[in-house]
Amino acid sequence: MAVKEGWRGRFFDDFEVGDVYEHPLGRTVTTTDNAWFTLLTQNTAPIHFDHHYASQTEFGKPLVDSTFTLALVTGQSVTDVSQNVFANLGWDEVRLPNPVFEGDTIYSRSEVLEKRESRSRPDVGIVRVETTGFNQDGTTVITFVRTIMVYKKDRAPKVARLTPGELAPDTSEREERNDT
Repeated sequence: MAVKEGWRGRFFDDFEVGDVYEHPLGRTVTTTDNAWFTLLTQNTAPIHFDHHYASQTEFGKPLVDSTFTLALVTGQSVTDVSQNVFANLGWDEVRLPNPVFEGDTIYSRSEVLEKRESRSRPDVGIVRVETTGFNQDGTTVITFVRTIMVYKKDRAPKVARLTPGELAPDTSEREERNDT
């Protein structure tokens, strides 16, 4: 059996200014997502969870909480941008040009704007990306610039992994059961 290492994300050394990462996963937003998120964050605006109220607005239906959209699109970018993050330094220039509705499927991409060595921490570098989230029709629903500190290769904490020998089944227990 061959054990192959899975994707571990980019390190500071892997980022190049101008690169664009098409994040692999889309996510359909449900009514439950919207209701739970508004409750978890104590957002009491009825436009997010009161269908009767929302039906009387120009949208005619509930809007998805914009901070949910920010969290979702940030999460979609992790596998490509911040899997090996030391720290998030900030979200800037957050723009919500179009609403998200329950039932929309959100996709995203990020472009590397700049990278530089950290002046205070030799194990990390600083990367700025612009991330764009869009719905199933290709309509942009959010853009933001995120700044992160990301580990350099071979400087990140080690992730616990089993070695191929540890993955081999223990045959002694099976042999004992077969003897009885």
